[in-house]
Amino acid sequence: MAVPKQKQSHSRTTKRRSQHKISSPSINACPQCHSPRRPHRVCPVCGTYAGRSVFEPDPEHHGHEH
Repeated sequence: MAVPKQKQSHSRTTKRRSQHKISSPSINACPQCHSPRRPHRVCPVCGTYAGRSVFEPDPEHHGHEH
């Protein structure tokens, strides 16, 4: 039967377990312009949320945030 020769350190254990939580953020298509956006957020491209216009997007930036 295989038995570890030494105890694994707390640091090494937590480094291994830190990867268990990571997952990519969910992305949905905007119902108006069909560009990708996060759920429950205003679309940065067309500026709509829940079927109504929230803001007018700036034509210079094209969805870039600075």
